[in-house]
Amino acid sequence: MKKSLRKVVVSFVTALTLGSAVVPMLASAQSDVVGDLVPEYKTTYLTDPTTLDYTFSMRDINTNHGTNFIESLYENDRYGNYIPAAAESHEVSEDGLVYTYKIRPGVMWVDNNGNEVAETTAHDFVTGLKHAVEVQSEMLPIVQYSIKGLNDYINGKITDFEEVGVKAVDDYTLEYTLERPEPYFNSKTTYGILYPINQEFLDSVGEDFGSLDPASILYNGPFVLANLTAKSQIEYVKNESYWDLENVFIDSVQYTYNDNSDPEVFYRLYKDGAASAFGVNPTLPIYEDVQKEFGEYITQAQRPGSSFLLQFNLNRIKHEATGKENDKQHEDTHAAVLNKAFRQAIMFGFDKHTYMTQDFGEEFADTDIRNTLVAPDFAMVNGESFGEAVERHLEEMNPELYEGINLEDGQDAFYNPEKAAKLIEQAKSELEGVEWPIQLDLPVLESIPRSVNLAKSMKASIEDSLGAENVIINPVLLNQDTYLASTFNATVAAEVDYDITNESGWIPDYLDPSTFLDIYLPTNGTFLVPIGFDPLLKEGQEDPYAEAREASGLFEYAELVNAAAAITDDLDARYDAYAKAQAWLTDAAIALPIRAGGSQLRVTNIVPFSAPYAFAGTGAQRFKFLKVQSEPVSKEQWQAAYDDWSANKLDASSLSSSSTKEEESDESASESAEGEEAVEGEESEEEMMDESAEETEEEMMDESAEETEEAAE
Repeated sequence: MKKSLRKVVVSFVTALTLGSAVVPMLASAQSDVVGDLVPEYKTTYLTDPTTLDYTFSMRDINTNHGTNFIESLYENDRYGNYIPAAAESHEVSEDGLVYTYKIRPGVMWVDNNGNEVAETTAHDFVTGLKHAVEVQSEMLPIVQYSIKGLNDYINGKITDFEEVGVKAVDDYTLEYTLERPEPYFNSKTTYGILYPINQEFLDSVGEDFGSLDPASILYNGPFVLANLTAKSQIEYVKNESYWDLENVFIDSVQYTYNDNSDPEVFYRLYKDGAASAFGVNPTLPIYEDVQKEFGEYITQAQRPGSSFLLQFNLNRIKHEATGKENDKQHEDTHAAVLNKAFRQAIMFGFDKHTYMTQDFGEEFADTDIRNTLVAPDFAMVNGESFGEAVERHLEEMNPELYEGINLEDGQDAFYNPEKAAKLIEQAKSELEGVEWPIQLDLPVLESIPRSVNLAKSMKASIEDSLGAENVIINPVLLNQDTYLASTFNATVAAEVDYDITNESGWIPDYLDPSTFLDIYLPTNGTFLVPIGFDPLLKEGQEDPYAEAREASGLFEYAELVNAAAAITDDLDARYDAYAKAQAWLTDAAIALPIRAGGSQLRVTNIVPFSAPYAFAGTGAQRFKFLKVQSEPVSKEQWQAAYDDWSANKLDASSLSSSSTKEEESDESASESAEGEEAVEGEESEEEMMDESAEETEEEMMDESAEETEEAAE
């Protein structure tokens, strides 16, 4: 699996480097459906969406829905290829700076009752980006420095949006001009920041656009939001005016609210026909019964590119959810979390294996362990995996601490109580005037037994490694509303109320290491708020947290990331520079990766590999292409489907040096291979809380119902 994933990712980046989208092999055989096709998909959810403005929110509790309502320029097929959607085709200029998309005629906007309103045009994509700037979208960093003039417009250096590098040449021709070549730009088009908005409708609803009323947006994607009732139900119905209706195989999607307080309820819901899948947890008392009844139907989901983390708040302002007793304890904790040796002591003192047994049991505990923010097999670097390149840089930085380190998935690279003890003593010598033990508040959703057990496991391993006389983990039990307000739903640093959290996750946006590493850039990183800093999106903006931001060391990190980003003509050099930045981030121990997402055991009725696949972006959260069968998927059915999928995935791409059209799908595999050689020669891309919820199909379909906390895209 690891080697296959490595080849796939390199193939993605190569295809995008050529400036091409890749066209699906629709003729490839899919696994046979067992039983009948079912016209509905049923699941549960834990967290209500906070907005329907799909150009604003990067949080998966929102993007999971928006991506089903709105048609992006390109989408993912079941092989992970980027295929034309609202765009019929695109061309890239020879210098790689101008992307021209031909908009598909007949992509209709409809209202929430399914009534046709207008046709989608190139002008709608211009309106969408302009609106995203006006509402200060959380996703702006994805394109702020990519699209020519956009950063200057945001900073007020230019005031006419027509000077920004997005232009409707005519109703069916959309043009983006970039600041510098981005071979992975097409993979950004699946994100809400580049979704269309109808200007006339936007004018008519004004500030109500994207409120939680289904009538507050128009729809041009495969589904329409029929019902949204808080802590009750979310329901989609098929958009009967959708341009590609023949590839929408379910008539409705039903989410039913569940607070996850009973982890065995998902099994019962599945048995009652109220859920299309359920997660199998080997630690539950019913596991033996589940094995007896569904043993031949328990399969394991594919692992996507997402990473989930233990994360420090480097600049905590709010102190309501706390186990501390006085201001001195808060001040000492603040000083400690800004000390690198202290954070490293936590990193080496945290036993991920024991922690993961709470989800997977002893047998499967190591399956999802991850040690780096960027997946170690994300790309190849001069014959090394990305993870191997990071290992090399870490050993160069600190051979005593990192000699012989192995960053591969599936094992804990760091747990070493002896090193942890030395590091805590170093921290104590550096932190003068601090009283020990340091207390770290960890927010815990009290209604979910799994969350409580994970917190207990983390507390036990860290206190055992470092000594309770040095560090105390305070699990702070919170109800759902308070928990969400202080973690996932906190939109500014002053609302974030913890010292550490184990509920942070990142899903890559596009196919380049920058999609992971940019999130901690000190002024505009999209993951700044969870670590205690508000973004500084405008030059010269006043920073009330300047001292802590400087002490974090992230400006040094930014120099490494920016140096990597500047390399656009040599992929090996670019990726190696990003590996050096990842090594810095690992050594800084600001965010400690715990696990990848996606490979939980499950019983599912989703036809294997019928759903879209995407290593990065929101494509895998769509229900287009997905098929539901009346019978559970057996191991035999899944394996046959996987064999077909993995074989076709590697050579399902048609590559062209400048453009891609749907009719190009007959290009030979040998031509694709020649194209890859040419590119290489020139060297020219909310989760965790809901882990128990029932599983859907491959990749983020499995995650969308389960992992709702801080899985920002």
